[in-house]
Amino acid sequence: MIVFDLSCHDGHRFEGWFASTEDFSNQQARGLLTCPQCDSVHVAKAPMAPAVPTKGNRQKAPAVSAKPVTNMTMPPEVAQAMASLAQAQAKALRNSTWVGDKFAEKSRAIHYGEVNAESIHGQATLKEAQDLVDEGIAVAPLPFPVAPPDDLN
Repeated sequence: MIVFDLSCHDGHRFEGWFASTEDFSNQQARGLLTCPQCDSVHVAKAPMAPAVPTKGNRQKAPAVSAKPVTNMTMPPEVAQAMASLAQAQAKALRNSTWVGDKFAEKSRAIHYGEVNAESIHGQATLKEAQDLVDEGIAVAPLPFPVAPPDDLN
């Protein structure tokens, strides 16, 4: 898999995961790429920051060894399912408010009618999420990680 920074003609930036550069070009040519914020099909690769090596006199961080999850190419139908799932999540989050680590607190306030109901997303520990479920508050994990808005370019 390869990750590209993408942007639409309105300047919305987002990531796209592809099996190859050719896969990106093929999907772009067929109009399959859409902006998760405005649904524009005018999507192109955004400029990406190059990897700049550290100076020779700097101490290198120890290498992290990560084993691949698979040693096979992802079947096209799985890649398409992942892409569809990512698009569905992006669409669902478009009208959702980021509440960060206040997710459990805000979910309770909405559930118990202390504040107006709205769609929210944020971060919760496993214990916080389990406590919400135990209280009968409807929550669900997102299939893909979401970066806090302040961390985005």
